[in-house]
Amino acid sequence: MNRLSISQITASLAMLMLGTGGALMLGAHPISIALPVLAGVLVLIITAGDSGVRPAAPPTVMLDQTDLITHPDFASLLEGISDPLMLVEKGRIVQANRAAHRLLGAHIEGEDARIAIRHPAAAERLASIAPLAEPIMIELVGLGTRDQRWQMRVAPVGAVRDMRRLVHLVDHSGTHAAERMRVDFVANASHELRTPLAGILGFIETLADPELGKDTETRQRFLTIMDREARRMQRLIDDLISLSRIESEKYRPPDARVDLSELAAEVVGVFRSSHGDRGREVEMEIAPQLPVVQGDRAQLSQLLHNLIGNSVKYGRPGTPIHVTLNEGPSGMTRLIVADEGEGIGPDHLPRLTERFYRVDSGRSRAMGGTGLGLAIVKHIVERHRGRFDIASTLGKGTTITVLLPPPVEDMSGKTDEKKRPSALSGTVS
Repeated sequence: MNRLSISQITASLAMLMLGTGGALMLGAHPISIALPVLAGVLVLIITAGDSGVRPAAPPTVMLDQTDLITHPDFASLLEGISDPLMLVEKGRIVQANRAAHRLLGAHIEGEDARIAIRHPAAAERLASIAPLAEPIMIELVGLGTRDQRWQMRVAPVGAVRDMRRLVHLVDHSGTHAAERMRVDFVANASHELRTPLAGILGFIETLADPELGKDTETRQRFLTIMDREARRMQRLIDDLISLSRIESEKYRPPDARVDLSELAAEVVGVFRSSHGDRGREVEMEIAPQLPVVQGDRAQLSQLLHNLIGNSVKYGRPGTPIHVTLNEGPSGMTRLIVADEGEGIGPDHLPRLTERFYRVDSGRSRAMGGTGLGLAIVKHIVERHRGRFDIASTLGKGTTITVLLPPPVEDMSGKTDEKKRPSALSGTVS
């Protein structure tokens, strides 16, 4: 049987009393209504039972949420991010991943975040007690090394009263360097083209003058200079197009098989026949039985022309230029081009393959150089999955070494092709 609550019993008694009072007022005999009243009271007593002492339902107990930094998976979550990541609470670093330790030091946990990240903009944000409505981004320069650029992202974590911040550092040095290189490249290319173009336009204006144009000697001298400057512009444009083409194919390795011994002999022959006394000073030594290389014949020819051409231009007149081809490590073919010139200072060596970088700008322009030769060589070597090295000693000369791998099938042993005698061997003088 269902038990009644106290409120239900009270309501039932009130209705019973009202009904009894109404019956008496209507003239009913008391004896005739006594029995129904007693029966109703008895029923209420039976159905009420012990509802007065019935225990109330226990209140719902809300368990406290697990604290973020004590969660067993929190440390692994931080380590799952390769970028520096730190949890900052009330201005102090309470936890950091290994990447943050490598960048800022192993001592940073428990340290004031403004000391670990010494940057004015970062210090202001990390020390602020104002609640963050949304994550903020800050650019940092000089954190780690002088040239590094970082983007710091600060996001609120947990309750406002805890003042917790998740600090994420992203290295943007590569992106910034690429953008700076692009800007420098456009500026340098514009300068290299503007200089000869301005000279050509000036000479054209002079020759267009009816009086000055009559002087045959002056006109011939101006035309010679204009021809030289126009050819310089043409070489520059050709090199820019070539560099752009090589870069566009950088991630697609060449698949042809090239006999580098035959190609080197061909290029050396061109220099010996077309560069006068200086060209005849190019000496070649090719080891016998060299394997073919996997490459692009046109690009490898350009590589040889650039390297030998640099030695012809900048080597000391009357000294030999040595072109050597032999076997390198791991089955690679080694090309060495060495001259006996003035040499290059050690501070210039790391930048020689930059576009438009020149050790001596005036001399380079006088020699007809575009400043792109070694940059093209570097990109050709990279596309061929080879190695490139420059060594130089002031007063003695410069030696450039290129290592090129054999075809992939030769390296994996999938072909029976053996080393065969080269077309040329020995020293060509």
